[in-house]
Amino acid sequence: MSTRTNFDNNLTELKGLLLKMAEKSEYAIKEAMIALINQDMEKAKQVIDGDNEIDDLEYEINDKALLLIARQSPVATDLRKISVALKVSSEVERFADIAVNIAKSALHIGNQKHFKEIIDIPRMMGLALEMVSDSIQAYYSEDIELAKKSAEKDDEVDKMFGSLIQELLSYIPQNPNATNQIIQLSFVCRYIERIADHSTNIAENVIYLVTGNRVNLNA
Repeated sequence: MSTRTNFDNNLTELKGLLLKMAEKSEYAIKEAMIALINQDMEKAKQVIDGDNEIDDLEYEINDKALLLIARQSPVATDLRKISVALKVSSEVERFADIAVNIAKSALHIGNQKHFKEIIDIPRMMGLALEMVSDSIQAYYSEDIELAKKSAEKDDEVDKMFGSLIQELLSYIPQNPNATNQIIQLSFVCRYIERIADHSTNIAENVIYLVTGNRVNLNA
């Protein structure tokens, strides 16, 4: 097997691990949201406990990437591919951390009856998860247009975040007993907004991967 073929195979394996990590992180986010909406404490704990598995995948990706650099002496373009893989894995790990934070908010709220039906937060999460899916697929397929499409949704998530925070805080005077719950839901909105930001970061890295140009898609 040639050095080039060996490098390409290792890089494909690296991307496969990253895709597996992304799928687990995305699943954790969805499960955390279900735990929050349904006040499922057991599911929330499972999300928290499952974070170690995702962390282990990140460590494995980092180790493989460093071995590739050490053993293959990659040229500039190849080094960029490895560098981007490391950056994307870091963003994906943040997704998993956010899932844990949402699960913790679910636990903080506990079984206290929701002061109002939670509708808009899942809608905001749905949009953020579209960004996650599109940005990861854009990385895997090196699709610039899909990366840009993902990042374009960030403004809409930001607008929903601002609107929801303002609405939630306005309920506190009339619902003082629900203050903790309202604060936790506000945290969740912030976590979702961060998911969109990390997705945008991945999209920016896709463009850098393909073109070698650094861009700011949040501008």
